[in-house]
Amino acid sequence: MIEIQGLTKKYGSFTALDNLNLSLDEGVVFGFVGANGAGKSTTFSILATLLSPTSGDAFINGKSVVREPKEVRKQLGYMPDFFGVYDQLKADEYLDFYGASYGISYSERQVLIPQLLELVNLTHKRYEYVDLLSRGMKQRLCLARSLIHDPKVLILDEPASGLDPRARVEMRDILKHLKSMGKTILISSHILPELAEMCDEIGVIDNGKLIAHGNVQTIQEQLQGEKRIIVKVVHQLEKARVFFEENPHISSIEVADEKGEIAFNYRGTTEDQVNLLRKAMLADIPIYSLTEEEKDLEDVFMAITKGADVK
Repeated sequence: MIEIQGLTKKYGSFTALDNLNLSLDEGVVFGFVGANGAGKSTTFSILATLLSPTSGDAFINGKSVVREPKEVRKQLGYMPDFFGVYDQLKADEYLDFYGASYGISYSERQVLIPQLLELVNLTHKRYEYVDLLSRGMKQRLCLARSLIHDPKVLILDEPASGLDPRARVEMRDILKHLKSMGKTILISSHILPELAEMCDEIGVIDNGKLIAHGNVQTIQEQLQGEKRIIVKVVHQLEKARVFFEENPHISSIEVADEKGEIAFNYRGTTEDQVNLLRKAMLADIPIYSLTEEEKDLEDVFMAITKGADVK
């Protein structure tokens, strides 16, 4: 469905996008993660045919963004991070204008517009002027606009930016519904836990380079970093602390006397971890719980972009 091949964008000596390669199947929801200026919006603008790459190409359903931009635009709906609205139009007039721009007939628009407003939960605002809508409602109206021609692919650049918690939940629910409809969705967001919940795949971009790609679990496994392990003992906390301090794979030990817990960073392999537990049992360390703290997407993002070695 989407094939990106060696996509590069330079502004003089500055490289905004550096040899990006990516392949996404139909129906996938792909989350693009990166700090401001990492290259997310540049990538999305090129895919939306709003910006020409310095080199490389990308294909939307087999159509080249470089050589066939008009055909690509028929395939996708684009919602930028900063969008414009016509304040003197009502919500239905706004959608009607864009529908006409796509060559959709008047009779089709009369059927389509109420359906789109219902999809984005704006039926009750159909005859409201756009400038009277809240930011969240304007975001959802712009999402409806990007769907007006029933595109196969949606590119959504920070769709939840600036929204309050309730509006973010509403936007997330709409995107889940679009996913169930089989749309291929590319979405960038700084609300990383919500992104992980919605997306099938995650891509981490830093300084214009895609440095990790896969589901959240796969990306976590790519990190060459330390595990954070918490051990709970019934008693003999000091004996347990001394035992773990002697292990060469363990560092940054913290003891919580009131909880009977010892927490530490661990750099050994899974086999080393098994041996560690076996030795603890042989040393009569009364362990009743050993757990590894799970990294969420924010932990992964911070670790990767700080320079963790990724395979």
